[in-house]
Amino acid sequence: MKQYIPDISPFETLWIAKLLGALAGSAISLAYVLPAGKREAAIRFLTGLTAGLVFGFPTGLWIADSFSFGGRLNDFEIALMGAAFSSLAIWTALGFALRFVDRRSSQLQSTQEDKGRDI
Repeated sequence: MKQYIPDISPFETLWIAKLLGALAGSAISLAYVLPAGKREAAIRFLTGLTAGLVFGFPTGLWIADSFSFGGRLNDFEIALMGAAFSSLAIWTALGFALRFVDRRSSQLQSTQEDKGRDI
Protein backbone atom coordinates (compact mmCIF):
# COMPACT_ATOMS: atom_id res chain seq x y z
CA MET A 1 0.00 0.00 0.00
CA LYS A 2 1.47 3.27 -1.12
CA GLN A 3 1.06 6.34 1.07
CA TYR A 4 0.73 9.75 -0.49
CA ILE A 5 2.49 12.53 1.37
CA PRO A 6 2.07 15.89 -0.34
CA ASP A 7 4.99 18.23 -0.74
CA ILE A 8 4.42 21.29 1.41
CA SER A 9 6.50 24.38 0.84
CA PRO A 10 8.04 26.28 3.77
CA PHE A 11 5.67 29.16 2.99
CA GLU A 12 2.62 26.88 3.38
CA THR A 13 4.09 25.36 6.52
CA LEU A 14 4.33 28.79 8.17
CA TRP A 15 0.71 29.57 7.25
CA ILE A 16 -0.39 26.25 8.76
CA ALA A 17 1.61 26.97 11.92
CA LYS A 18 0.14 30.46 12.24
CA LEU A 19 -3.40 29.15 11.68
CA LEU A 20 -3.00 26.37 14.26
CA GLY A 21 -1.43 28.78 16.76
CA ALA A 22 -4.17 31.36 16.27
CA LEU A 23 -6.87 28.71 16.75
CA ALA A 24 -5.14 27.38 19.86
CA GLY A 25 -4.71 30.86 21.33
CA SER A 26 -8.37 31.69 20.78
CA ALA A 27 -9.48 28.40 22.31
CA ILE A 28 -7.24 28.77 25.37
CA SER A 29 -8.41 32.30 26.01
CA LEU A 30 -11.98 31.08 26.40
CA ALA A 31 -10.93 29.82 29.83
CA TYR A 32 -9.77 33.28 30.90
CA VAL A 33 -12.65 35.53 29.90
CA LEU A 34 -15.86 33.85 28.78
CA PRO A 35 -17.78 35.74 26.11
CA ALA A 36 -21.11 37.25 27.14
CA GLY A 37 -22.88 36.14 23.98
CA LYS A 38 -22.52 34.70 20.50
CA ARG A 39 -21.78 38.06 18.91
CA GLU A 40 -18.99 38.85 21.36
CA ALA A 41 -17.57 35.35 20.94
CA ALA A 42 -17.55 35.68 17.15
CA ILE A 43 -15.91 39.12 17.23
CA ARG A 44 -13.24 38.04 19.67
CA PHE A 45 -12.59 34.77 17.83
CA LEU A 46 -12.14 36.46 14.45
CA THR A 47 -9.98 39.18 16.00
CA GLY A 48 -7.80 36.55 17.68
CA LEU A 49 -7.53 34.55 14.47
CA THR A 50 -6.56 37.64 12.48
CA ALA A 51 -4.01 38.77 15.06
CA GLY A 52 -2.44 35.32 15.13
CA LEU A 53 -2.16 35.15 11.36
CA VAL A 54 -0.82 38.68 10.95
CA PHE A 55 1.48 38.98 13.96
CA GLY A 56 2.32 35.31 14.56
CA PHE A 57 5.82 35.08 13.16
CA PRO A 58 7.13 38.48 14.33
CA THR A 59 5.73 37.86 17.82
CA GLY A 60 7.32 34.40 17.86
CA LEU A 61 10.68 35.89 16.91
CA TRP A 62 10.33 38.51 19.64
CA ILE A 63 9.50 35.86 22.27
CA ALA A 64 12.34 33.59 21.11
CA ASP A 65 14.83 36.47 21.24
CA SER A 66 13.54 37.68 24.62
CA PHE A 67 14.02 34.27 26.21
CA SER A 68 17.18 33.41 24.22
CA PHE A 69 15.98 30.12 22.77
CA GLY A 70 15.50 31.17 19.17
CA GLY A 71 18.41 29.07 17.94
CA ARG A 72 16.81 25.89 19.23
CA LEU A 73 13.46 26.36 17.47
CA ASN A 74 12.56 25.95 13.83
CA ASP A 75 10.39 28.41 11.90
CA PHE A 76 7.25 26.28 12.37
CA GLU A 77 7.62 26.32 16.16
CA ILE A 78 8.36 30.05 16.22
CA ALA A 79 5.30 30.84 14.09
CA LEU A 80 3.08 28.50 16.14
CA MET A 81 4.22 30.03 19.43
CA GLY A 82 3.89 33.60 18.20
CA ALA A 83 0.46 33.07 16.67
CA ALA A 84 -0.87 31.41 19.83
CA PHE A 85 0.49 34.23 22.00
CA SER A 86 -0.79 36.98 19.69
CA SER A 87 -4.22 35.41 19.51
CA LEU A 88 -4.40 34.84 23.26
CA ALA A 89 -3.22 38.37 24.04
CA ILE A 90 -5.63 40.16 21.71
CA TRP A 91 -8.52 37.89 22.68
CA THR A 92 -7.97 38.50 26.37
CA ALA A 93 -7.38 42.25 25.95
CA LEU A 94 -10.51 42.60 23.83
CA GLY A 95 -12.52 40.63 26.37
CA PHE A 96 -11.44 42.85 29.25
CA ALA A 97 -12.00 45.99 27.16
CA LEU A 98 -15.54 44.93 26.25
CA ARG A 99 -16.31 44.17 29.90
CA PHE A 100 -14.92 47.56 30.96
CA VAL A 101 -16.97 49.43 28.35
CA ASP A 102 -20.08 47.48 29.29
CA ARG A 103 -19.58 48.19 33.00
CA ARG A 104 -18.86 51.86 32.31
CA SER A 105 -21.96 52.28 30.15
CA SER A 106 -24.06 50.62 32.88
CA GLN A 107 -22.68 53.07 35.44
CA LEU A 108 -23.39 56.06 33.19
CA GLN A 109 -26.88 54.81 32.51
CA SER A 110 -27.67 54.39 36.20
CA THR A 111 -26.24 57.87 36.92
CA GLN A 112 -28.49 59.39 34.25
CA GLU A 113 -31.50 57.57 35.69
CA ASP A 114 -30.69 58.93 39.17
CA LYS A 115 -30.44 62.48 37.79
CA GLY A 116 -33.82 62.05 36.09
CA ARG A 117 -35.44 61.19 39.44
CA ASP A 118 -34.06 64.32 41.09
CA ILE A 119 -35.88 66.64 38.74
